[in-house]
Amino acid sequence: MTSPRRYTIVIANRQTGAVRRLTIRLRPFAAAVVVALFLPSVIGMWARQLALVEVDALSSTNGVLQEENASYRAATGALTTQIESLQSAINELGIRANMDPASAAALEKLPANVRNRAEGGTSVASASAMSTSSLSLPENTFSILRDVLKSLEGHLSIVRRNVERRESLMNATPSIWPIHGWLSAGYGKRRDPFTGQPDFHPGLDISAERGTPIHATAAGTVEFAAHNGDYGNLIVVNHGYGLVTRYGHLSRFSTRPGQKVKRGDVLGYVGATGRATGAHLHYEVLANGKLVNPLQLLVGKQSERGSASN
Repeated sequence: MTSPRRYTIVIANRQTGAVRRLTIRLRPFAAAVVVALFLPSVIGMWARQLALVEVDALSSTNGVLQEENASYRAATGALTTQIESLQSAINELGIRANMDPASAAALEKLPANVRNRAEGGTSVASASAMSTSSLSLPENTFSILRDVLKSLEGHLSIVRRNVERRESLMNATPSIWPIHGWLSAGYGKRRDPFTGQPDFHPGLDISAERGTPIHATAAGTVEFAAHNGDYGNLIVVNHGYGLVTRYGHLSRFSTRPGQKVKRGDVLGYVGATGRATGAHLHYEVLANGKLVNPLQLLVGKQSERGSASN
């Protein structure tokens, strides 16, 4: 086996005459030269590779951030739309809930069991409380806000239904005078105009000229329109919520059974049919089958040129 080649480098000092010899082996020296020449390139390539990895990581992070940003923008837009929708609903309910004082007074005078038919049984609960820790992340904030808004939308839906029921009850409340005339007999005890004996009068007698239009005092459906004993020509209107009105002694009808009417529609015309001493309208109001004094529900003023005790 051949021994590795060796080279001797002689270094002489001319002034002192000292001589130093440095013996090197070829292969290790060559290897050291190669390493010295290529090490910077290797280091550069390694650094470049690290830089590429970092760039890829940054690019990936940037992509994720862009997606999250787009998601937050979409979530913000959705929340804004929900908030605007809620604000619109609140404004609408505020306008619809502002009932005129006269109608509100008429509603309050309805029997409690009638009012209860129009009232919802669900109360508006408070929104869930948000803890500080749950709001630490934006996604938690958006999630909680969405939940709160959905809860508010649900409660507003309940409030809207209650307002609609209240509006429906208001439309069904007999609150206007059925004709223009004068009150000739009130509700309650009186003397019978035919016998002179004590009697109970179940409604109002409103005198007017024959042929005076008779108006529906609330929205409802005509249940009866025909001759009926002492009432003469009688119209019965069912308003829902247990409320019914009767109009007696008509000369003729302008509605038929099953017809839907609105407050103020003409039902027929004043006459003196049935047990009547002269042309007038006999008007009754029933709540859940029981007679009530129509005067307590009427709004506005009616000329009273006659006596309410006759």
